[in-house]
Amino acid sequence: MAGRRSGWFRAPRNNEWVQQARQVLTAAFLDMDRRQSIAEAAVAASAALFPERGAAARWEPVRARCYDASGVYLALNDRLEQVEREGAGVIPQPEIDAVVRRLTDAARAVDDFYRGDQAHLEHAVAVFGSVPQLVSQTRADAQRVRAAADASPHAAYPSIRQCAAALDEALLTLEAAVAAGGGGPARDAATRLESRTRELSRALEAAPGKQHSANTALASAATRLDAARNRLERVAPAMSALLREFAAASSNDLANNERQAREAVEAADADLTRARAALAAHDPEDALDLTTTARARLATAEECAEAVTDRLAQLRAVREQPAERAKAVRFKLRDAQMLAVNKGVVPQWGSVLDAQAERLDRAAAGLTGRHPDYWAYVSELDAITAFVAGVVERMRNTDR
Repeated sequence: MAGRRSGWFRAPRNNEWVQQARQVLTAAFLDMDRRQSIAEAAVAASAALFPERGAAARWEPVRARCYDASGVYLALNDRLEQVEREGAGVIPQPEIDAVVRRLTDAARAVDDFYRGDQAHLEHAVAVFGSVPQLVSQTRADAQRVRAAADASPHAAYPSIRQCAAALDEALLTLEAAVAAGGGGPARDAATRLESRTRELSRALEAAPGKQHSANTALASAATRLDAARNRLERVAPAMSALLREFAAASSNDLANNERQAREAVEAADADLTRARAALAAHDPEDALDLTTTARARLATAEECAEAVTDRLAQLRAVREQPAERAKAVRFKLRDAQMLAVNKGVVPQWGSVLDAQAERLDRAAAGLTGRHPDYWAYVSELDAITAFVAGVVERMRNTDR
Protein backbone atom coordinates (compact mmCIF):
# COMPACT_ATOMS: atom_id res chain seq x y z
CA MET A 1 0.00 0.00 0.00
CA ALA A 2 2.80 2.36 0.81
CA GLY A 3 4.45 1.52 -2.48
CA ARG A 4 1.28 2.28 -4.37
CA ARG A 5 0.92 5.59 -2.65
CA SER A 6 4.40 6.61 -3.53
CA GLY A 7 3.50 5.91 -7.22
CA TRP A 8 0.50 8.17 -7.10
CA PHE A 9 2.60 11.16 -6.14
CA ARG A 10 5.45 10.45 -8.52
CA ALA A 11 6.40 13.60 -10.54
CA PRO A 12 5.29 13.55 -14.21
CA ARG A 13 7.81 13.49 -17.05
CA ASN A 14 9.51 16.82 -17.57
CA ASN A 15 7.93 18.20 -20.79
CA GLU A 16 8.12 21.87 -19.96
CA TRP A 17 10.31 22.69 -22.98
CA VAL A 18 7.79 21.01 -25.28
CA GLN A 19 4.97 23.15 -23.94
CA GLN A 20 7.04 26.30 -24.34
CA ALA A 21 7.98 25.40 -27.92
CA ARG A 22 4.37 24.64 -28.76
CA GLN A 23 3.18 27.97 -27.31
CA VAL A 24 5.69 29.97 -29.38
CA LEU A 25 4.90 28.05 -32.55
CA THR A 26 1.13 28.21 -32.05
CA ALA A 27 1.21 31.95 -31.38
CA ALA A 28 3.15 32.54 -34.59
CA PHE A 29 0.85 30.25 -36.56
CA LEU A 30 -2.37 31.78 -35.25
CA ASP A 31 -1.08 35.29 -35.96
CA MET A 32 -0.24 34.35 -39.53
CA ASP A 33 -3.54 32.48 -39.97
CA ARG A 34 -5.57 35.45 -38.72
CA ARG A 35 -3.87 37.82 -41.14
CA GLN A 36 -4.20 35.32 -43.97
CA SER A 37 -7.92 34.87 -43.32
CA ILE A 38 -8.55 38.61 -43.43
CA ALA A 39 -6.61 39.01 -46.66
CA GLU A 40 -8.20 35.88 -48.17
CA ALA A 41 -11.70 37.22 -47.54
CA ALA A 42 -10.79 40.59 -49.05
CA VAL A 43 -9.28 38.95 -52.14
CA ALA A 44 -12.36 36.77 -52.56
CA ALA A 45 -14.57 39.87 -52.41
CA SER A 46 -12.38 41.70 -54.93
CA ALA A 47 -12.33 38.72 -57.28
CA ALA A 48 -16.12 38.41 -57.13
CA LEU A 49 -16.90 42.09 -57.60
CA PHE A 50 -13.90 43.56 -59.39
CA PRO A 51 -12.11 40.73 -61.23
CA GLU A 52 -10.45 43.22 -63.54
CA ARG A 53 -8.27 44.38 -60.61
CA GLY A 54 -6.41 41.03 -60.65
CA ALA A 55 -6.17 40.74 -56.86
CA ALA A 56 -6.50 36.95 -56.95
CA ALA A 57 -3.49 36.52 -59.23
CA ARG A 58 -1.35 38.81 -57.08
CA TRP A 59 -2.47 37.05 -53.91
CA GLU A 60 -1.69 33.53 -55.11
CA PRO A 61 2.10 33.53 -54.38
CA VAL A 62 1.49 35.04 -50.93
CA ARG A 63 -1.16 32.43 -50.25
CA ALA A 64 1.18 29.65 -51.34
CA ARG A 65 3.82 30.98 -48.97
CA CYS A 66 1.35 30.82 -46.07
CA TYR A 67 0.38 27.26 -46.93
CA ASP A 68 4.02 26.21 -47.08
CA ALA A 69 4.68 27.74 -43.66
CA SER A 70 1.55 26.03 -42.29
CA GLY A 71 2.72 22.68 -43.59
CA VAL A 72 6.11 23.03 -41.91
CA TYR A 73 4.41 24.11 -38.66
CA LEU A 74 2.03 21.14 -38.65
CA ALA A 75 4.88 18.69 -39.33
CA LEU A 76 6.92 20.08 -36.43
CA ASN A 77 3.88 20.07 -34.17
CA ASP A 78 3.40 16.36 -34.89
CA ARG A 79 6.99 15.71 -33.87
CA LEU A 80 6.51 17.67 -30.65
CA GLU A 81 3.49 15.55 -29.79
CA GLN A 82 5.51 12.43 -30.43
CA VAL A 83 8.32 13.63 -28.12
CA GLU A 84 5.78 14.52 -25.44
CA ARG A 85 4.00 11.19 -25.80
CA GLU A 86 7.11 9.01 -25.76
CA GLY A 87 9.06 11.09 -23.28
CA ALA A 88 12.25 10.76 -25.27
CA GLY A 89 14.12 12.83 -27.84
CA VAL A 90 14.76 16.53 -28.25
CA ILE A 91 14.12 18.91 -31.17
CA PRO A 92 16.94 21.43 -31.56
CA GLN A 93 15.99 24.99 -30.69
CA PRO A 94 17.38 26.41 -33.99
CA GLU A 95 14.92 24.21 -35.90
CA ILE A 96 12.02 25.55 -33.85
CA ASP A 97 13.25 29.11 -34.32
CA ALA A 98 13.47 28.56 -38.09
CA VAL A 99 9.82 27.49 -38.27
CA VAL A 100 8.76 30.49 -36.19
CA ARG A 101 10.66 32.79 -38.56
CA ARG A 102 8.98 31.13 -41.53
CA LEU A 103 5.54 31.76 -40.05
CA THR A 104 6.48 35.33 -39.16
CA ASP A 105 7.85 36.03 -42.63
CA ALA A 106 4.68 34.66 -44.23
CA ALA A 107 2.59 36.93 -41.96
CA ARG A 108 4.73 39.90 -43.00
CA ALA A 109 4.22 39.03 -46.68
CA VAL A 110 0.45 39.06 -46.07
CA ASP A 111 0.71 42.50 -44.48
CA ASP A 112 2.78 43.84 -47.39
CA PHE A 113 0.25 42.53 -49.89
CA TYR A 114 -2.73 43.93 -47.98
CA ARG A 115 -1.21 47.36 -47.40
CA GLY A 116 -0.30 47.57 -51.08
CA ASP A 117 -3.99 47.80 -52.06
CA GLN A 118 -5.69 48.33 -48.72
CA ALA A 119 -8.26 50.92 -49.80
CA HIS A 120 -9.54 48.76 -52.64
CA LEU A 121 -9.58 45.56 -50.56
CA GLU A 122 -11.49 47.19 -47.72
CA HIS A 123 -13.93 48.69 -50.20
CA ALA A 124 -14.45 45.27 -51.79
CA VAL A 125 -15.16 43.71 -48.40
CA ALA A 126 -17.65 46.46 -47.52
CA VAL A 127 -19.47 46.17 -50.84
CA PHE A 128 -19.45 42.37 -50.74
CA GLY A 129 -20.87 42.44 -47.24
CA SER A 130 -23.70 44.69 -48.38
CA VAL A 131 -24.79 42.34 -51.18
CA PRO A 132 -27.27 40.30 -49.07
CA GLN A 133 -28.97 43.49 -47.88
CA LEU A 134 -28.96 44.88 -51.43
CA VAL A 135 -30.51 41.69 -52.76
CA SER A 136 -33.18 41.66 -50.05
CA GLN A 137 -34.10 45.33 -50.51
CA THR A 138 -34.09 45.14 -54.29
CA ARG A 139 -36.23 42.03 -54.28
CA ALA A 140 -38.74 43.62 -51.92
CA ASP A 141 -38.98 46.81 -54.01
CA ALA A 142 -39.43 44.81 -57.20
CA GLN A 143 -42.17 42.66 -55.71
CA ARG A 144 -43.97 45.74 -54.40
CA VAL A 145 -43.91 47.52 -57.77
CA ARG A 146 -44.86 44.30 -59.56
CA ALA A 147 -47.89 43.93 -57.33
CA ALA A 148 -48.85 47.55 -58.05
CA ALA A 149 -48.68 46.79 -61.77
CA ASP A 150 -51.02 43.82 -61.39
CA ALA A 151 -53.49 45.97 -59.45
CA SER A 152 -53.28 48.95 -61.83
CA PRO A 153 -56.29 49.76 -64.02
CA HIS A 154 -53.74 50.35 -66.77
CA ALA A 155 -52.13 46.90 -66.46
CA ALA A 156 -53.07 46.04 -70.04
CA TYR A 157 -51.06 48.91 -71.51
CA PRO A 158 -48.25 47.54 -73.70
CA SER A 159 -45.62 49.63 -71.91
CA ILE A 160 -46.63 48.21 -68.53
CA ARG A 161 -46.84 44.64 -69.83
CA GLN A 162 -43.39 44.90 -71.38
CA CYS A 163 -41.81 46.45 -68.28
CA ALA A 164 -43.49 43.87 -66.03
CA ALA A 165 -42.18 41.01 -68.17
CA ALA A 166 -38.67 42.47 -68.05
CA LEU A 167 -38.91 42.79 -64.26
CA ASP A 168 -40.08 39.16 -63.94
CA GLU A 169 -37.08 38.02 -65.95
CA ALA A 170 -34.72 40.11 -63.83
CA LEU A 171 -36.20 38.59 -60.67
CA LEU A 172 -35.56 35.06 -61.96
CA THR A 173 -31.99 36.04 -62.87
CA LEU A 174 -31.41 37.40 -59.37
CA GLU A 175 -32.73 34.26 -57.69
CA ALA A 176 -30.49 32.10 -59.88
CA ALA A 177 -27.45 34.23 -59.02
CA VAL A 178 -28.21 34.06 -55.30
CA ALA A 179 -28.68 30.29 -55.49
CA ALA A 180 -25.32 29.95 -57.24
CA GLY A 181 -23.70 31.81 -54.36
CA GLY A 182 -21.84 34.35 -56.46
CA GLY A 183 -21.51 37.74 -54.79
CA GLY A 184 -20.54 39.51 -58.00
CA PRO A 185 -23.29 38.00 -60.19
CA ALA A 186 -25.82 38.58 -57.42
CA ARG A 187 -24.84 42.23 -57.13
CA ASP A 188 -25.01 42.67 -60.91
CA ALA A 189 -28.40 40.94 -61.03
CA ALA A 190 -29.68 43.15 -58.20
CA THR A 191 -28.51 46.25 -60.07
CA ARG A 192 -30.33 45.12 -63.21
CA LEU A 193 -33.43 44.39 -61.19
CA GLU A 194 -33.29 47.90 -59.71
CA SER A 195 -33.23 49.32 -63.22
CA ARG A 196 -36.20 47.19 -64.34
CA THR A 197 -38.09 48.20 -61.22
CA ARG A 198 -37.55 51.89 -61.97
CA GLU A 199 -38.71 51.38 -65.56
CA LEU A 200 -41.93 49.71 -64.46
CA SER A 201 -42.48 52.38 -61.81
CA ARG A 202 -42.08 55.14 -64.41
CA ALA A 203 -44.48 53.34 -66.75
CA LEU A 204 -47.07 53.16 -63.98
CA GLU A 205 -46.62 56.86 -63.20
CA ALA A 206 -46.99 57.84 -66.84
CA ALA A 207 -50.01 55.62 -67.54
CA PRO A 208 -52.79 57.87 -66.14
CA GLY A 209 -51.74 60.74 -68.41
CA LYS A 210 -51.63 58.67 -71.59
CA GLN A 211 -55.34 59.15 -72.37
CA HIS A 212 -55.01 62.94 -72.26
CA SER A 213 -51.78 62.84 -74.27
CA ALA A 214 -53.41 60.68 -76.91
CA ASN A 215 -56.40 63.02 -77.14
CA THR A 216 -54.13 66.04 -77.55
CA ALA A 217 -51.89 64.33 -80.11
CA LEU A 218 -54.85 63.11 -82.11
CA ALA A 219 -56.43 66.56 -82.25
CA SER A 220 -53.11 68.10 -83.35
CA ALA A 221 -52.61 65.48 -86.04
CA ALA A 222 -56.16 65.98 -87.33
CA THR A 223 -55.46 69.70 -87.72
CA ARG A 224 -52.22 68.89 -89.54
CA LEU A 225 -54.11 66.50 -91.82
CA ASP A 226 -56.51 69.28 -92.85
CA ALA A 227 -53.56 71.59 -93.54
CA ALA A 228 -51.88 68.91 -95.64
CA ARG A 229 -55.04 68.47 -97.72
CA ASN A 230 -55.18 72.22 -98.30
CA ARG A 231 -51.53 72.22 -99.31
CA LEU A 232 -52.23 69.41 -101.76
CA GLU A 233 -54.69 71.61 -103.61
CA ARG A 234 -51.80 73.86 -104.64
CA VAL A 235 -49.63 71.06 -106.04
CA ALA A 236 -51.44 70.46 -109.33
CA PRO A 237 -51.57 74.15 -110.33
CA ALA A 238 -47.89 74.57 -109.35
CA MET A 239 -46.88 71.54 -111.39
CA SER A 240 -48.86 72.84 -114.35
CA ALA A 241 -47.13 76.22 -114.09
CA LEU A 242 -43.72 74.52 -113.97
CA LEU A 243 -44.44 72.66 -117.18
CA ARG A 244 -45.78 75.77 -118.90
CA GLU A 245 -43.14 78.25 -117.82
CA PHE A 246 -39.94 76.19 -117.67
CA ALA A 247 -38.10 73.45 -119.48
CA ALA A 248 -39.43 69.95 -118.79
CA ALA A 249 -36.11 68.97 -117.24
CA SER A 250 -36.80 71.48 -114.46
CA SER A 251 -39.57 69.33 -113.02
CA ASN A 252 -38.94 65.75 -114.21
CA ASP A 253 -37.91 64.69 -110.70
CA LEU A 254 -41.21 66.01 -109.32
CA ALA A 255 -43.53 64.12 -111.67
CA ASN A 256 -44.78 61.71 -109.00
CA ASN A 257 -44.87 64.11 -106.08
CA GLU A 258 -48.61 64.81 -106.18
CA ARG A 259 -49.48 61.10 -106.25
CA GLN A 260 -47.06 60.32 -103.44
CA ALA A 261 -48.41 63.21 -101.36
CA ARG A 262 -52.03 62.09 -101.83
CA GLU A 263 -51.19 58.49 -100.95
CA ALA A 264 -49.42 59.64 -97.79
CA VAL A 265 -52.36 61.84 -96.79
CA GLU A 266 -54.85 59.02 -97.27
CA ALA A 267 -52.68 56.61 -95.29
CA ALA A 268 -52.39 59.17 -92.50
CA ASP A 269 -56.17 59.59 -92.50
CA ALA A 270 -56.57 55.82 -92.08
CA ASP A 271 -54.06 55.80 -89.24
CA LEU A 272 -55.93 58.54 -87.42
CA THR A 273 -59.22 56.69 -87.85
CA ARG A 274 -57.68 53.62 -86.22
CA ALA A 275 -56.19 55.84 -83.52
CA ARG A 276 -59.64 57.19 -82.65
CA ALA A 277 -60.96 53.65 -82.39
CA ALA A 278 -58.07 52.67 -80.10
CA LEU A 279 -58.71 55.70 -77.92
CA ALA A 280 -62.37 54.81 -77.66
CA ALA A 281 -61.34 51.31 -76.58
CA HIS A 282 -59.17 52.83 -73.79
CA ASP A 283 -55.92 51.92 -75.51
CA PRO A 284 -54.17 55.29 -75.58
CA GLU A 285 -50.71 53.80 -76.22
CA ASP A 286 -51.87 52.21 -79.48
CA ALA A 287 -53.57 55.50 -80.32
CA LEU A 288 -50.32 57.37 -79.71
CA ASP A 289 -48.34 54.93 -81.85
CA LEU A 290 -50.81 55.26 -84.72
CA THR A 291 -50.78 59.05 -84.37
CA THR A 292 -46.99 59.06 -84.54
CA THR A 293 -47.14 56.98 -87.73
CA ALA A 294 -49.73 59.37 -89.18
CA ARG A 295 -47.48 62.34 -88.43
CA ALA A 296 -44.60 60.70 -90.26
CA ARG A 297 -46.84 60.14 -93.30
CA LEU A 298 -48.01 63.74 -93.17
CA ALA A 299 -44.41 64.90 -93.06
CA THR A 300 -43.79 62.92 -96.25
CA ALA A 301 -46.88 64.45 -97.88
CA GLU A 302 -45.82 67.96 -96.87
CA GLU A 303 -42.32 67.42 -98.19
CA CYS A 304 -43.62 66.18 -101.54
CA ALA A 305 -46.07 69.07 -101.88
CA GLU A 306 -43.63 71.75 -100.80
CA ALA A 307 -40.99 70.47 -103.20
CA VAL A 308 -43.28 71.37 -106.11
CA THR A 309 -44.42 74.78 -104.84
CA ASP A 310 -40.92 75.72 -103.65
CA ARG A 311 -39.40 74.73 -107.00
CA LEU A 312 -41.84 76.99 -108.84
CA ALA A 313 -41.11 79.94 -106.54
CA GLN A 314 -37.37 79.39 -106.77
CA LEU A 315 -37.26 79.17 -110.56
CA ARG A 316 -39.45 82.22 -110.97
CA ALA A 317 -37.09 84.19 -108.68
CA VAL A 318 -34.05 83.06 -110.67
CA ARG A 319 -35.77 83.86 -113.93
CA GLU A 320 -36.45 87.39 -112.75
CA GLN A 321 -32.83 88.03 -111.72
CA PRO A 322 -30.56 85.21 -112.87
CA ALA A 323 -27.41 87.26 -112.28
CA GLU A 324 -28.20 87.81 -108.58
CA ARG A 325 -27.73 84.17 -107.68
CA ALA A 326 -24.48 83.98 -109.65
CA LYS A 327 -23.29 87.18 -107.97
CA ALA A 328 -23.63 85.59 -104.54
CA VAL A 329 -21.58 82.58 -105.68
CA ARG A 330 -18.89 84.83 -107.20
CA PHE A 331 -18.63 86.69 -103.91
CA LYS A 332 -17.92 83.43 -102.06
CA LEU A 333 -15.43 82.43 -104.73
CA ARG A 334 -13.52 85.73 -104.39
CA ASP A 335 -13.36 85.23 -100.62
CA ALA A 336 -11.86 81.80 -101.18
CA GLN A 337 -9.28 83.20 -103.61
CA MET A 338 -8.27 85.89 -101.10
CA LEU A 339 -7.91 83.23 -98.41
CA ALA A 340 -5.60 81.25 -100.70
CA VAL A 341 -3.42 84.34 -101.17
CA ASN A 342 -3.35 85.13 -97.43
CA LYS A 343 -2.38 81.58 -96.53
CA GLY A 344 0.17 81.28 -99.30
CA VAL A 345 -1.50 78.26 -100.88
CA VAL A 346 -2.14 79.69 -104.35
CA PRO A 347 0.10 77.04 -105.99
CA GLN A 348 -2.11 74.31 -104.54
CA TRP A 349 -5.55 75.88 -104.88
CA GLY A 350 -5.33 78.83 -107.27
CA SER A 351 -6.00 76.87 -110.45
CA VAL A 352 -8.77 74.88 -108.73
CA LEU A 353 -10.60 78.06 -107.77
CA ASP A 354 -10.06 79.58 -111.20
CA ALA A 355 -11.75 76.53 -112.68
CA GLN A 356 -14.83 77.28 -110.57
CA ALA A 357 -14.98 80.79 -112.04
CA GLU A 358 -15.02 79.19 -115.47
CA ARG A 359 -17.83 76.89 -114.38
CA LEU A 360 -19.80 79.95 -113.33
CA ASP A 361 -19.34 81.55 -116.71
CA ARG A 362 -20.43 78.38 -118.51
CA ALA A 363 -23.52 78.06 -116.31
CA ALA A 364 -24.60 81.63 -117.10
CA ALA A 365 -23.90 81.13 -120.80
CA GLY A 366 -26.22 78.11 -120.77
CA LEU A 367 -29.29 80.22 -120.12
CA THR A 368 -30.40 80.40 -123.74
CA GLY A 369 -33.51 79.67 -125.74
CA ARG A 370 -37.17 80.30 -125.10
CA HIS A 371 -37.22 78.16 -121.97
CA PRO A 372 -33.70 78.17 -120.46
CA ASP A 373 -32.98 75.33 -118.10
CA TYR A 374 -33.03 77.39 -114.92
CA TRP A 375 -33.04 74.29 -112.75
CA ALA A 376 -29.78 73.07 -114.28
CA TYR A 377 -28.43 76.58 -113.71
CA VAL A 378 -29.44 76.57 -110.04
CA SER A 379 -28.10 73.04 -109.53
CA GLU A 380 -24.75 74.00 -111.05
CA LEU A 381 -24.46 77.11 -108.89
CA ASP A 382 -25.26 75.04 -105.79
CA ALA A 383 -22.61 72.49 -106.77
CA ILE A 384 -20.00 75.26 -107.22
CA THR A 385 -20.92 76.74 -103.84
CA ALA A 386 -20.50 73.37 -102.11
CA PHE A 387 -17.18 72.73 -103.87
CA VAL A 388 -15.77 76.13 -102.90
CA ALA A 389 -16.88 75.63 -99.29
CA GLY A 390 -14.98 72.35 -99.24
CA VAL A 391 -11.81 74.01 -100.58
CA VAL A 392 -12.10 76.77 -97.99
CA GLU A 393 -12.37 74.20 -95.20
CA ARG A 394 -9.27 72.38 -96.40
CA MET A 395 -7.29 75.62 -96.69
CA ARG A 396 -8.28 76.61 -93.15
CA ASN A 397 -7.07 73.25 -91.88
CA THR A 398 -3.68 73.68 -93.54
CA ASP A 399 -2.06 75.16 -90.41
CA ARG A 400 -3.63 72.74 -87.95
